[in-house]
Amino acid sequence: MTNKTYHYNIVFRPEPEGGYTVIVPSLSGCVTYGKTLKEAKRMAVDAIHAYLSSLKKHKEPIPNDAETLLASIEYRHVKAS
Repeated sequence: MTNKTYHYNIVFRPEPEGGYTVIVPSLSGCVTYGKTLKEAKRMAVDAIHAYLSSLKKHKEPIPNDAETLLASIEYRHVKAS
């Protein structure tokens, strides 16, 4: 059995009631939650593992963010007078 390393970008979104929702954009529907950033990251690793296991089981291609460029945009909405 060979090991392969995959790279995934993840988004931590703070929740109003506390904790963080974690989204893995390249794995559609792969979302998890943790009470702290450390727990959220651990949960993300677990969710990615489960997601990839399902893809492998069903012989589906495995996405990889190795060459994905990541950026953010700040947008200011100006109200019309």
